[in-house]
Amino acid sequence: QLQLVESGGGLVQPGGSLRLSCAVSGFTLDYDAIGWFRQAPGKEREGVSCISSSGGSSTGYADSVKGRFTISRDNAKNTVTLQMNSLKPEDTAVYYCAAGRSLFGRCVLVPRMYAYWGQGTQVTVSS
Repeated sequence: QLQLVESGGGLVQPGGSLRLSCAVSGFTLDYDAIGWFRQAPGKEREGVSCISSSGGSSTGYADSVKGRFTISRDNAKNTVTLQMNSLKPEDTAVYYCAAGRSLFGRCVLVPRMYAYWGQGTQVTVSS
């Protein structure tokens, strides 16, 4: 079993930055990718970014965050970080990290590929 704990959410003004962290503990052979997803009120959960756990460390980003968000991992600390810059009001949501399986060695932003989920952290972008 895996446990994932998100941190770093909060309130930020438009144009500002936040850094989310996902701490992963436990052990399982069932995952080789970490993804960040978000869900705004009244909307479906959507993929934001992902990174594979394999040596190639493939990454993926939703079109809406490309060029603004950067995902990275620290294997020594078992953490995955999402650096979010140039935040917009439409980025407001609860952000979740999740552990799951890649597809042909590449991570994908499909929720059903992720079996383990954190509790989420709120990100609010507002003036």
